[in-house]
Amino acid sequence: MSLILTNLKHFTVTFLLLLVTLVCFGLFIGADAHLFEDKLAYQLDGEVHVFYQDNQAIALRIKGDNDSGFSVEQQAFSTAADNRIKVQFPQDNSSFTLEIAEDIQTPNTIYNDGEPIVALSDIESGFGAFRQFLVSHGIADKQLNWTFGKGHLVLVGDFVDRGASTTQVLWGIYKLEQSARQSGGQVHFVIGNHEIKNLQGNFQSANEKYFYIAGILGKQQFQLFDDHALLGRWLAAKNVLEIINGVAFVHGGLHPDIAKYQLSADEINQIVRRGYRTLYYTPATVTKESFLQSSTTGPAWYRGYFKDDLSQAEIEQGLKAVNANAVVVGHTLQSEVKALYNHKVFAIDVRHPKDYLTSFPLRVSEGLLIKDGQYFRLSEDGSSEAL
Repeated sequence: MSLILTNLKHFTVTFLLLLVTLVCFGLFIGADAHLFEDKLAYQLDGEVHVFYQDNQAIALRIKGDNDSGFSVEQQAFSTAADNRIKVQFPQDNSSFTLEIAEDIQTPNTIYNDGEPIVALSDIESGFGAFRQFLVSHGIADKQLNWTFGKGHLVLVGDFVDRGASTTQVLWGIYKLEQSARQSGGQVHFVIGNHEIKNLQGNFQSANEKYFYIAGILGKQQFQLFDDHALLGRWLAAKNVLEIINGVAFVHGGLHPDIAKYQLSADEINQIVRRGYRTLYYTPATVTKESFLQSSTTGPAWYRGYFKDDLSQAEIEQGLKAVNANAVVVGHTLQSEVKALYNHKVFAIDVRHPKDYLTSFPLRVSEGLLIKDGQYFRLSEDGSSEAL
């Protein structure tokens, strides 16, 4: 009996040591576990999308559930008096309203005004974390009304996919743009590789519920973001590179070889936009188009700051090509917002909390503030720390 107890004790100790080692290794490599998912993630009632039919914008809203059945409510926009839609967030039963503006324009590439800048990236369909961060840092209230004066909010790509609130996040950004503009501020949605994937009809990383949402609306999934969808037209007009007060914002990064093509920042955006709806493949001969639209060297995809052994001179080469003093990037996950390469590269992709999911370890949002030439790490509780 004592031998059995001794062996059991050894087994238990060994098992616990292996478990602790496995957990520590997982934390070291940045892994996390989803422990619980709230079924509200799959509530479709209230989901709303806007499409163009014969040049008229029509909102389609899903009503109902699996038990009572689904229907689609239509709302046509014909006058300025009926151009508002309501967007619901099932996680806390909240909502916000916004105005549909059919005039979609491509933003400028370069801005110079000396106003403060807050940057955030890779929200990945996490509306709750996105909204909380904005409220904590005085950028907007819970209804997404702008409170940041003449400041700039830069969203550095990958705000879609890997979560259950893609629609809420996109409509939230859409509203923020309008509200900021009315107050003299600016929202810059610099799109990343996952926005481009959605424009190309690649939904491998999208939540499965959007397949069913599209079907209930009488669409295929790619049609949620095609040229007949307001969100599709709006995303397709966005830039992959913007330069604000001398700082470049780009989801992936600036490959040093971008300097070889001697292109302006405007030309870079134009070339990449032309490939938004075209599947990229490796060509036999590299051109400036293929280089910039590439899933390895393109600005929405490049990971060289973290995966390649770049010199400081190569970093400076990429910056000089677009007349920038520093660059802010997302795309490549970090343990926290960091300043790299002598404060020339700022990496801001962190694990933000997920809607409807309880994870271990706990996820915490961070962002970046640039003010008066100084850089600060922003935490989700509203605090800041100089970098």
